[in-house]
Amino acid sequence: MAEQCARLWIAGAPHQIILVGRNFARAEVVAADLRVRSPVTNVECIEVDFCSPEKIQHLADRIFSGGAVDLVLIAHGVLPDQQQCQIDLNACGEALDINGISPVLFAEAFAGHMEKNNSGTIAVISSVAGDRGRRSNYVYGAAKGMVTRYVQGLQHRLSGTGVRAVLIKPGPTDTPMTLHLKQQGARLAPVQRVAADIVKGIAAGRLVIYVPAKWALIMNVVRHMPKVLFDRLNI
Repeated sequence: MAEQCARLWIAGAPHQIILVGRNFARAEVVAADLRVRSPVTNVECIEVDFCSPEKIQHLADRIFSGGAVDLVLIAHGVLPDQQQCQIDLNACGEALDINGISPVLFAEAFAGHMEKNNSGTIAVISSVAGDRGRRSNYVYGAAKGMVTRYVQGLQHRLSGTGVRAVLIKPGPTDTPMTLHLKQQGARLAPVQRVAADIVKGIAAGRLVIYVPAKWALIMNVVRHMPKVLFDRLNI
């Protein structure tokens, strides 16, 4: 999703982009594509440990030492095997760390700098899975539920300032993370469409973005469904 968003942003005007990844070589592949699409855009890659509070803070300090940042998009995560998480606490802990704690740490590190500058936007990708726990993916959903609550609190903290926090809730989307679902016949939203909705929503100043938009209605029904009915669903 982040890669597709970057393609849309650079199509409109030259930008200075910093790609932060867990693997420098993989980030460079994305950077090379962006440089070809927009030779006037400067793209830098940085590798960091996504689960280290100290290294995340150092990263934010380093980036903001070069000046103010207009937009931070936090878009990482993995889709764990729910059954494996139920029998392997290490797998469960890793899923919670990378999908929940890590995005919160990144947002918190950048929020501090943006608040000092009184400017900027922090956009965080959560998931519709965080709206209500379901037996099929409740470990992943718990992590995304934490991200959702965190961004809501961050929005409250930043109200009245020049900094904006945006909560993004995609439904199932056609990305490498969901390849196994696609192979199983799941209906997934095209990532290009999802990215376009994210870019438009951020530009429009929206604070909560469900993508595709139909998921706002779907999850409203899921959240308010009585437990006696909900427990009959195999979702």
